[in-house]
Amino acid sequence: MKRIRTQVYALTAAVAVTLTGAAVATAHTIERADSHTTDTALADAFGKVTRSTDWQLKSKLKLDFPTYHTEGIAFTPEHIFLSAVQITEPTVKYPTPQGGYDRTPGKGIGHLFVMDLQGHLQKDITLGEGDMYHPGGIDFDGTNVWVPVAQYRPNSSAIIYRVDAQSLDVHKQFEVKDHFGGIVMDKQTGHLVGNTWGSRRFAEWNLKGTQLKTWDNPSFFIDYQDCQYVPNSKMLCSGVTNLPQAPSAGGATATYELGGVAMIDLDSEQVTREIPFQKWSTGGHVATRNPFKMTADGNTLTMRVAPDNGEEGNGTEILTYQATVN
Repeated sequence: MKRIRTQVYALTAAVAVTLTGAAVATAHTIERADSHTTDTALADAFGKVTRSTDWQLKSKLKLDFPTYHTEGIAFTPEHIFLSAVQITEPTVKYPTPQGGYDRTPGKGIGHLFVMDLQGHLQKDITLGEGDMYHPGGIDFDGTNVWVPVAQYRPNSSAIIYRVDAQSLDVHKQFEVKDHFGGIVMDKQTGHLVGNTWGSRRFAEWNLKGTQLKTWDNPSFFIDYQDCQYVPNSKMLCSGVTNLPQAPSAGGATATYELGGVAMIDLDSEQVTREIPFQKWSTGGHVATRNPFKMTADGNTLTMRVAPDNGEEGNGTEILTYQATVN
């Protein structure tokens, strides 16, 4: 993807088929990643989305391999990347915090699945070290796919990886203290921006891993699960929060999933627009539960999500929604 609209054209063709080590990135990498950052079509179109925008389901692409618990998605001209965590030992909450943690580390395997545009698995890349096995939301900067892999508990630690989207070479960029579950590259600055457990806090680093600043999320609407960079210096995130229901709606412990999408301005550190999104998957989850990406072609927005785990509903399906805004 050299610009957002190019990605739309490549992915539209794929949908038509389904319906019928360095520690620091090289200067060349940054130059390529920083090109074509002035296309504001997505930011402009999303700025017109309202709660009543009519989103229509256009396709379902079922994945035919074990996907476990899906986390983030990214699209390039040649591939679809999907991050997922395979839990082999669940975490267990402590009665009281121990060593600064609220739960055991658990065990698992972090996956970055590489598919062709028709959803056929081409490679399964294993990421993580020790207790850091949980990949989060991912993003493609035009050259690399960025993947945070964290411990499956808050206030812990994470590794930031970059994966060359063409060669699929994996580079461990740096480690950070705290659980970071999403990441984008700000192409205006060449810096990385990540969000913590529950998206309560953001941090910005240079490519050596030096933290440049941090700020609290001013919104408590949803917890961001997967994000993407949007020119210029914006971050578009989707997510979910589980809210209690009245006992008459399903019992004393019943909850429902509130989904939504938010635009964050990385300069002002403010949420500039956020909307609820209440479309549902085959497995009964809100569509923005985990993997998410959005593109724009004029006033037409295309959203691609993959909310269901491999063992839920009809398995993991990539759902494509479209809406036209005025």
